[in-house]
Amino acid sequence: MESARSGVVAEALPGSKYLFFRGGGEIGERGEAFHPVGKARGHGRDSGLLEHELGNEHGIGIMRFAPWQIVPAMLLMPLKERFPRLVIQAFQGLVGSCSSFWKFCSFCLKISVLILMPPPLHTQTFPLTPEQAEKLRSVLQERGFSFEEKPYMLYAARKEKLTIAVYEKGPKAVVQGRGLEDFISFVMEPEILGEARLGYEEVHSPEQFEPHFGIDESGKGDLFGPLVIAGVYLDGNLSRQLRDAGVQDSKAISSDKKIRDLAAMIRKSGAPSEVIVLKPERYNELYASIGNLNRLLAWGHARVIENLCARVPDCPRALSDKFADARVLQKALLEHGRKIQLDQRTKAESDYAVAAASILAREAFIDWLERSGKELGVVLAKGVSPKVKAAAATLIAEYGAAMLPKVAKMHFKTASEVLAKVSAD
Repeated sequence: MESARSGVVAEALPGSKYLFFRGGGEIGERGEAFHPVGKARGHGRDSGLLEHELGNEHGIGIMRFAPWQIVPAMLLMPLKERFPRLVIQAFQGLVGSCSSFWKFCSFCLKISVLILMPPPLHTQTFPLTPEQAEKLRSVLQERGFSFEEKPYMLYAARKEKLTIAVYEKGPKAVVQGRGLEDFISFVMEPEILGEARLGYEEVHSPEQFEPHFGIDESGKGDLFGPLVIAGVYLDGNLSRQLRDAGVQDSKAISSDKKIRDLAAMIRKSGAPSEVIVLKPERYNELYASIGNLNRLLAWGHARVIENLCARVPDCPRALSDKFADARVLQKALLEHGRKIQLDQRTKAESDYAVAAASILAREAFIDWLERSGKELGVVLAKGVSPKVKAAAATLIAEYGAAMLPKVAKMHFKTASEVLAKVSAD
């Protein structure tokens, strides 16, 4: 296995031919189009292990800035480009009308406010305990919110222009709309969370702003598409930049366009990154060899960490979501990775480095689905829904059963169900 950017050749397990690498966040792949294959391949190892039918929950992206923090220059370029002309026009107006010097001071004050004032907060995500989720439901009922049922949610509530969606997974609350900041300050923080968090991230989670790697994956719970594992290095300045641009866990972002925009911003920031795209056909071979998804994940995480260590050798720590016993990942680490502190914890995606990694991984995943679907003439949907099963059946009907392992993870129960149904028909 090789990474062009890092210059590191990691120990093969079981073979470098199974990986497609792009370093430094250069995501994607190019290859030959799919071709019909006539003979189906046997899948005797398909025992229905680890279905991972996780669903596909979605929230809304964040775009906000910490109180009284100067807005990143790249977001202010249009204003700065107009600023000299505005100043000239102001002087011309002052001279032409013989207005007082104080009018010019007032003009400068208004421009300063535009530059320094943070834009309004539109969306925020809060990890909750089950008890906090139920308490929030009661609080919303008391305040006259109307409720509705939605997929993958414990509940969704709305009042006027403010909406609160509480997802089953986590659980977590996504709050958006008009009046959000008041709701957070006067309801969410004092009554549900019991602490002030808005604008105090560096107080409550200072470790997020210390140098570290964040590792995350995408595609683990989807029948179609690759398993993608990504890693991002952040220090204090990079963490603040990504926070202010709205970086958060990719699962809380409903728009593919938003994912791609944030991924482009992460690369533009200069944050060192590594991405592994493990295509379905190779994934199936590796899974058959390794026989366990957690070990496969640990292997991929270890290699991302190894290559990031080569690029940022003085990084002291790596963080990932907890998917197995920490010893599984520790054992998979190679020479460089064994020298740093390895942390695993639940809800690690609240960390900006892990969130950034999740966005890069998600971008690679959706790009592969879109590109491969166009080549095959079939929409490769996400998740394991009936729509996914229908697409799998269509692929088999058009290209034969041997096509399924090229685009799907064959140890999923969904794959067995589709093959059984096609055989019965």
